[in-house]
Amino acid sequence: MKIIVPMAGRGSRLRPHTLTVPKPLIPVAGQPIVHRLVKDIAKVLNQPIEEIAFVLGDPAFFGDDVVESLTELAAELGAKASIYRQDQPLGTGHAIMCAKESLSGPAVIAYADTLIRADFNLDPEADAVIWVKQVDEPEAYGVVKLNEKEEIVELVEKPKDFVSDLAVIGIYYFKDVNVLKQELQVVLDNNIIHGGEYQINDGIKGMMKKGKVFKTGEVEEWMDCGNKAVTVETNTRMLGFLQADGEEQMVAESVTLENSKIIEPCFIGQNVILKNATIGPNVSIGNDCTVTDATIKNSLIQTNSVIKNANLEEAMIGNHVHYDGHFKTISIGDYSVLA
Repeated sequence: MKIIVPMAGRGSRLRPHTLTVPKPLIPVAGQPIVHRLVKDIAKVLNQPIEEIAFVLGDPAFFGDDVVESLTELAAELGAKASIYRQDQPLGTGHAIMCAKESLSGPAVIAYADTLIRADFNLDPEADAVIWVKQVDEPEAYGVVKLNEKEEIVELVEKPKDFVSDLAVIGIYYFKDVNVLKQELQVVLDNNIIHGGEYQINDGIKGMMKKGKVFKTGEVEEWMDCGNKAVTVETNTRMLGFLQADGEEQMVAESVTLENSKIIEPCFIGQNVILKNATIGPNVSIGNDCTVTDATIKNSLIQTNSVIKNANLEEAMIGNHVHYDGHFKTISIGDYSVLA
């Protein structure tokens, strides 16, 4: 089994945090988004992963440190890491085809700006599986249309009239991903473009026209990391899941507490110093932070930051930040000073 992970976008909706760090590497509940996603997919598949192919953007932004992080992630799962580059933002179909050397055999394709919780078996009768989530407002999503056999027969983007309430979440399984590669090559050769981009959906539609059977895999939870508000919410939900799962070491042993308390669930990283602080619930603090005279809940703070005199809620703070103030709901990018 292979996993193909397009992650070339810079994440403009999550600025200022993505000005210096690619969105898939922003930590949620103590781990980068892409690390959690790939590990959760591997857990659902419950079979050996031989290769994980990452499609990255500009090397000036997705540099050697990113490549090293992803290579370590693949090795942790016993897989080979393959690194490809998408030099132009030409859409999902184009991104996948940048990894065409890896497009053979069974594979999962997953876009690295979402997290899931799922537990299901892949349908052996299906040529492909599109993972979906039941939603309350299907008109805001791309949804699948099913026939009487519960097979997917059409993909409909933001339907005005009700088609189904099963939204496509951006994770796909192909029994032989080479078939998708052939259809996407047709898309590229014939310059089939929507909104200036080559889309995976056109490759899928080509497979459907040739009689390939698509089934759904429904996830229990689908968590977005598209902007600051939903990323903070996703951090909260993920901390709850980890606590329910009995995750160990959510608070590092090296944390220093001085007249402070932690209200679970929280993730507190290595060498964090808390002085006169109340932290939690639903807070993630990365390694080497110092928090003094503060109350923080429902927030996400990355690494090497210094927080003083703060009363924070629904806040997101980057790396190497110095914050001393009384704003409550804030979003501060890396290397910022606010006092």
